[in-house]
Amino acid sequence: MAAHYDVLIVGGGIAGLSLASALAGRCSVALVEAEQELAYHTSSRSARQLIPSYGPPVVQELTLRTLELIAARDAELPEPVLTPRSFMLIGSEADVAAESSGHMQPIAVDRALELCPALLPGTFAAAGLDTGSFGCNAPLLLDTHRKQALEAGADIITGARVHSAQRLGSGWQVGAGAEGFEAGVLVNAAGAWADELAVISGVEKLGLQPYRRTAAIAAVERPLPAATPMVAAADNTFYFRPDGDDVLVSPSETVPSGPEDARPRPGDVERLVEKLNSITSLGITEIRRAWTGLRTEAADGVPVAGFDAEAPGFYWLVGQGGYGFQTSAAMAELAADQILAGQGASGGAAPDGPESRTARALAASRWSIRR
Repeated sequence: MAAHYDVLIVGGGIAGLSLASALAGRCSVALVEAEQELAYHTSSRSARQLIPSYGPPVVQELTLRTLELIAARDAELPEPVLTPRSFMLIGSEADVAAESSGHMQPIAVDRALELCPALLPGTFAAAGLDTGSFGCNAPLLLDTHRKQALEAGADIITGARVHSAQRLGSGWQVGAGAEGFEAGVLVNAAGAWADELAVISGVEKLGLQPYRRTAAIAAVERPLPAATPMVAAADNTFYFRPDGDDVLVSPSETVPSGPEDARPRPGDVERLVEKLNSITSLGITEIRRAWTGLRTEAADGVPVAGFDAEAPGFYWLVGQGGYGFQTSAAMAELAADQILAGQGASGGAAPDGPESRTARALAASRWSIRR
């Protein structure tokens, strides 16, 4: 016999878990994840940095709201999710100017060299600094959402890949693993597999595209001071930041991929090491471990949140690209308000305040899914 819930969320990454914690206790919620563990794919392969100057205006607005919400949660927790860590862009004057926003201020090259002494003089012509950026303890944030959802009554089921979904009457009937579910609202938070879930559900795809992004933990001869900003090339060819005595590095590639358990490709990390050793004094000696995640985007690069106009009760929470953690709390807040209002549960629309501003910002681009 199928278990019945008000809302069934498909996907156990940061998007699905943050929504489950936002909804639990306000309606009945279940979350199903195809893998045996939560956050197995992209959410466990994050750079762990929340950057207000990163992304299009809608993303920046959602990032600011997310930072507010996480900071409020941190005030009640013994261990904080957020740690101040600035973000610095370097490159040509044109590239830095093109990638800068109101949250980033231009700084002199000499100042950039002071902030990151590993950079070699003469290797860049301009720099910008975002001092409102934060390091993010991603595992702690994910586990906080998981615990909050469970404590408020949500059910979380892993190892349950959706194999069937159909609209019946006023709700959805879903088969996932060996379990059956009925729900008034089906939330597609399946990341790189979101379009596949739509096909299974008989819903038209959005044309979402996953992109590869590789990162690695590298041992270095000269560790960075802990206060060193995260440093990124304005032409999107690399970034690096301290990771204890090691350094997290990435070639910042954006290579189209199908939905898969992505792995680094031969040569990607090796070329990055050669490049960084030529423009810094880090002295990378070995790669301790490397991984690749998938950043799934809509065609316009804006996250997708809203009910499908042609499939009643089917809610999209996808397309976060490389902004998943930094928009997660605000996206969950907005999605929860929409879902509760849409099904007539308590909660209603977003109240007047910062969250309503983010709602309007997202509404301006894609508030409900129209073809």
